[in-house]
Formats: sequence, structure tokens, C-alpha cells
Amino acid sequence: MSERIIDLHDWFQTPAGQYLLAWERAHVDAAVADIFGYHALQLGVPELDGLRANRMPHQWLATDHMPADMNTSSPRVAFMADFSALPFPASSIDLVLLPHSLEFSADPHTTLREVERVLVPEGRVVICGLNPFSLWGLRQRRGDWYRRLGGKGKLFLPDCGEFIGYWRLRDWLRLLGFEVEVGTFGCYRPAVDSDQWIQRTAWMDRAGSRWWPILGAAYFLVAVKRVRGMRLLGATWKKAPARAGKPVSVINRATKFKIQERDK
Repeated sequence: MSERIIDLHDWFQTPAGQYLLAWERAHVDAAVADIFGYHALQLGVPELDGLRANRMPHQWLATDHMPADMNTSSPRVAFMADFSALPFPASSIDLVLLPHSLEFSADPHTTLREVERVLVPEGRVVICGLNPFSLWGLRQRRGDWYRRLGGKGKLFLPDCGEFIGYWRLRDWLRLLGFEVEVGTFGCYRPAVDSDQWIQRTAWMDRAGSRWWPILGAAYFLVAVKRVRGMRLLGATWKKAPARAGKPVSVINRATKFKIQERDK
């Protein structure tokens, strides 16, 4: 799996990779800033540094590679780990960030189930992914098709994983008991290798979000872990006990008439 991540790390140094990282950093920073708890975990892609805006006291970065230019002064504890077997007890993490961790994982189903295991009830998972139904995905499939025919097709994205569609991922999350709170698409500029052309086509981000919103090259979502049958209750001991009322004598009409007759 380390070979796959090295390819992804190299791609993030390209103009398209830097453009994607900038879009993801903005959305991740805004999302994690208001998620509270004690323990936060990021799986993979240390180039993103997705927990920098979060204020949880304990933060970890699990990765299966350590880039040479990684910031070693970061307060997060970095360690090598297999994403399908995380070294955390069940229901112990408040926030898990998955920046392309599923699509570049050897077994994305197992990784997602492991994330569900370590998350506390009402914990959040933040996911960044590449949309296969986009201009970037179209160029990737075309290059892969040429390569299979024996040609010299050039892949635009890293050749190191299966890109998971947005709606397909929502179905996976729903089956595991997650509820999607935030979902959005972005990066509508074409699949070009030149930084100059990426800057020239900046207008496509504004047009794309309005006219073809689900065709962005990347997507971003936040989901919360729901536990069926769990209900948060208030402190019942604060309620004052109900006082018993004074005994009240009840005399019906027939009894009153008999008493009057006896007095006579």
C-alpha cells in the first residue's frame, strides 16, 4: 500500500493537486473548527493537515508513509498504521478525518467499518473524495482505456485506487448507521496540467456550482454516527417529588339526606 500513497503524494505536488488541496483545506477547516470533543484522528494524506483548525486536546495522524518534507513540529502524534485495524478501543474517538483514505485503501469497506467502530456515538467523520463523474474522472477513464488497448494513454489522476461515487458512499454510510449532515461538490476546472490554465479557468468554479453542481471533480461530506435506541436523558434527580394532597371527605347526595333525616 505504500507504493500507492507515494504516487498520491507526488501528484499533490502538481498544479492540479495544489488546486485540489486548497479547496479541501478551506472546507475541512470550516467543518472541524466547530466539532468538539477530546480525541481527533486523521487517516492518511499528511499534506492536508486537516486538524489544524480543530481544538481537541488529543490529535493523531495515522499514515502508512512519512513524507520527507512533513512538518515535524506539528502537535499531532504521527504514527504508521493499517487503516483496517486501528490501535484504538471501540467508541473512543470523537472525530475522524478521511482525506482520500477510502478510495486509496486496499479495502475501503473494512476501513469504513473500522472508523465506525472507534467513533463515539454522535461522533463525526469528515470525508474528501474524487468524483468519478466529472471532467477529471472522464480524462482518467479515457487514459485508462488507451492503456488497456496497448496505447500510451496518460492518466491525469494517480493510478492507485478505485474512485468512489458520492451517492455510493452515502449508501455505505447509511448502512453503517451514519447520517450525512453536510455534502457538497467542488473543483469544476478542467483536467489540465498547466498552472496557467488552471488560473485562467477560475470562472468555471462559479459557473459549475450554479449550473452543474454534482459534476465537480471533488466532493466533501460530514456524517454523524447515530446509535439506534440511545437517548440522552436529563438529570431526573433535580425534579421535586410530587406532594400528596390532603384527604378530602366526599359525601354524596344520598348520604347527606340520611344525615338530615336522623337529626330530625
